[in-house]
Amino acid sequence: MMYNNYPYQTYVQQPAQATPQSDNGIVWVQGESGAKSFFVNPGKSVLLMDSEESKFYIKSADISGMPLPLRVFTYEELKNAPDSANAAVSINTDNFITREEFNAKIAEITAKKGKKEAMKDE
Repeated sequence: MMYNNYPYQTYVQQPAQATPQSDNGIVWVQGESGAKSFFVNPGKSVLLMDSEESKFYIKSADISGMPLPLRVFTYEELKNAPDSANAAVSINTDNFITREEFNAKIAEITAKKGKKEAMKDE
């Protein structure tokens, strides 16, 4: 009988990791479990959008590569939100004076200054 001199080798095929699809810099994951299993480079943070719910996640890792707690957020569409450019601005006018009051005060100060200069010249 002839034996093979090569040691018995087994090849274990690693399961292929699902690569999240990215479109225009958006990384999509399937649920919170997908976000938790997403690899983040040491010292980095990544925004992950949930493809199943109205949620997004921020996953970070410290400089040693240890994952930080997953931050979970929900989002919803704002309907009939006022346009910030057209929204009325509320200003408290208690500490302001009108243009007429301003002009009267200037005239008063100018008159007092003129009287002081006149008295000085005498």
